[in-house]
Amino acid sequence: MVLAADYPFLDVLWTLIVFFLWISWLMLLFHVIGDVFRRRDMSGGSKTLWLLVLLFVPFLGVFAYLIADGDDMAQRNVEQMTAARRETDDYVRSVAGTAGAAGEIERAKGLLDSGAINQQEFDAIKAKALA
Repeated sequence: MVLAADYPFLDVLWTLIVFFLWISWLMLLFHVIGDVFRRRDMSGGSKTLWLLVLLFVPFLGVFAYLIADGDDMAQRNVEQMTAARRETDDYVRSVAGTAGAAGEIERAKGLLDSGAINQQEFDAIKAKALA
C-alpha cells in the first residue's frame, strides 16, 4: 500500500489521460502513413517527401496532411469500404447460390436453353424439384 500512498488519484487520472492521448496520436499517425502509402494519385517522390515530413516534424506533418488531404483521405476510405463490401456481397452470393425448388428449376431452364438437356430431362428435373 505504500505505492498507492505515493501516487495519488489525480496523478493516476492524469497518467491515464496522457496515455490515452498518446495512443490516439499513434493511431492517427499510422492512419496518415497508411493513407500516404495507399494513394495512387501521388508519385513516389511526393510520398517520400510526406513520409520525411512525418518523420522529422510529426505533429506539424500530420496536421498539415489532414488539412491538405483530409477530405480526400475520407473519400478514399469510403471507396475502400464500399469495394470491400461489394466483394463480400459477391462472394456470399456466389457461395450461397439459389436454394429450393425455384433455384433447381431455374438451373434446369438454363441447361435447357443452352441445349445441354432436352425437354423430357427438364420436365423430370422440374417434377423432382416440385415433389
